Amino acid sequence: MILEIVSYTILVIYVTSLLLILFYSLTQLNLLINYLTYKKATENEPKFNLTQPEEVPKVTIQLPIYNEEYVVDRLLKNIIKLKYPSDKLEIQVLDDSTDESITKTSEIINKFQQEGVDIKHITRKNRVGFKAGALKEGLEIASGEFIAIFDADFLPAPHWLQKTVPYFKDPEIGVVQTRWGHLNRNYSLLTKIQAFALDMHFTIEQVGRSAKGHFINFNGTAGIWRKACILDAGNWEGDTLTEDLDLSYRAQIKHWKFKYLEDVETPAELPVIISAARTQQFRWNKGGAENFRKTVRNLLASKNISNKTKFHGFIHLLNSSMFLCAFLISVLSVPILFIKQQDFIPNWIFNLTGIFILSTLILYVCYWFTYKNIQGKSWKNILSYTKTFLTFFTVILGFTLHNSFAVIEGHRGKRSEFVRTPKFNIKNISDSWRGNKYISKSISRNIILEALLVLYFAFGIFSAFKLNDFSLFPFHLMLVIGFGFVFFHSIRSRI
Repeated sequence: MILEIVSYTILVIYVTSLLLILFYSLTQLNLLINYLTYKKATENEPKFNLTQPEEVPKVTIQLPIYNEEYVVDRLLKNIIKLKYPSDKLEIQVLDDSTDESITKTSEIINKFQQEGVDIKHITRKNRVGFKAGALKEGLEIASGEFIAIFDADFLPAPHWLQKTVPYFKDPEIGVVQTRWGHLNRNYSLLTKIQAFALDMHFTIEQVGRSAKGHFINFNGTAGIWRKACILDAGNWEGDTLTEDLDLSYRAQIKHWKFKYLEDVETPAELPVIISAARTQQFRWNKGGAENFRKTVRNLLASKNISNKTKFHGFIHLLNSSMFLCAFLISVLSVPILFIKQQDFIPNWIFNLTGIFILSTLILYVCYWFTYKNIQGKSWKNILSYTKTFLTFFTVILGFTLHNSFAVIEGHRGKRSEFVRTPKFNIKNISDSWRGNKYISKSISRNIILEALLVLYFAFGIFSAFKLNDFSLFPFHLMLVIGFGFVFFHSIRSRI
C-alpha cells in the first residue's frame, strides 16, 4: 500500500511537471508564430526629426556601476563617443563602488569634465535599494526628459541615441529597448551557450510579445525610458532582484507602450567563467519568481487589458519556474525506472514521458529560427545547429538545481542581497580571466549537491542496464554530462 502511494505521488508530480513544460513550450511556439508573421510598420510611426534643433529632447544617460575596475575605463570612453548635441546630453555615473575603483573612476570623469563633457560622478554612502536605489537617486537630479541606461559591460554604437530617441515623439511610448549583442560570443563553450539562450529572448520572445501588443520587459540596460513613465509607474523599487522587470510591468499595467528595436544591437560582454554565470542566473531567476509573487495579482485584476495579454504576462512572469519543473523531472526520472517495473501501474501512463520529447522538439524549432536569423545561417547548417542545441540543452539541465533554489527562494519571499556579475573585459580567446579580484573562491552547497547528482544520474544509467530499460538512458546521460560540466567548471573557476 505504501509503495503504491509513493509511486502514484511521484508519477503525479512527474507528469504535472511534464505538462507544465509542454504548456510553456507551446507558448514559445505561439511567440514564434507571432515573430514569423510580424510585419514591421515603422514608416508611419511619429518620430522626432533630430536634424531640427527644436525637436531634439534632453537625454540623461545613467551608468550604474559597482566595483568595475576592469571595465569602467572602456565604458566611459565608449559613452562619450555617442553622437548627440552636447547641450542636450547629460551623463550620470552612479557609482556604488566600495573598493579603490572609485578613485580610478573619479580621475577619468575629472578628465572628461575638463574637456567640456557634461558628466557627473554620483556616489552614495550606502547601497540601499542596490541598483534600483542608485537609479532612483540619480533620477531625482536628472535634467533629461529621457533616461538611457547602460550597465558597465555594454558598449552602444555612436549613433545609438539617434536610432532610439526619435520614437518617443509618440507620447504613449514609455520605453525603447534594443537587442543585446555579444562581444565575446565565441570565447568559450560557456559564452556560446549563453549567447544562444539570450538570442532566443531578444528575438522570438521580445518580438513575439510586442508584435501582438503583449507585455515585454526593459532588460535593465541598453534601453531608454521616458522620465515621466518611470515616475507615473511608481519609480524604481529595490524589493526584487530584477527591478527592471518589476518597473516594466507596473508601467505597462498603467498602459504605457514599450517599443522594441530588434535591428538595433547593443553589444556587451558575457560572463566567461561559470561562477559569474551562476551569479547572474541566480539573480535573474530569483527576481523572476519574486516578480511573479509581487505582480501577478495586479496583472490579472487589471482592467482594459486583453485576456491574451494577461495570459502571456502570466507565463512570462512564471518563466523561471520552468527550471524547477525540469529539475523535478530529472530527479524523479530515476525512481520512474523502478516504478515502471511494478504491475499495479498501467503502462499507458509511462507513455506520457513522450511529452518531454515533444516539448524539446518544439523548443528545437523555436531556437532554430533564432540561430538562423541572428547568426545568418541556412538549412545547410542544420547539423551544426543540432549539435549546438543539444550542447545548450545538456548544460542548461546542469543549471537546474542552482536555478531551482533561486526560484524557490523567490516564491517564498526570502530576501537576499543584489550580487553583481563580475566583469572581465575579455573578448578574445587569448584573454585570461585569472587574477580577477572579484571572482568568488568559496565552494557553495549547490556545487557539492551537483557533484552528488552526477553520481545519482550515473546510477540511473547503471540501472538502465540492470533493468534492461533504456527509455531514459539518453536523458540520464545528458544529465550526467550537464551536471558534470557545471560542477567541473565551478571548481575550476575557484582554484
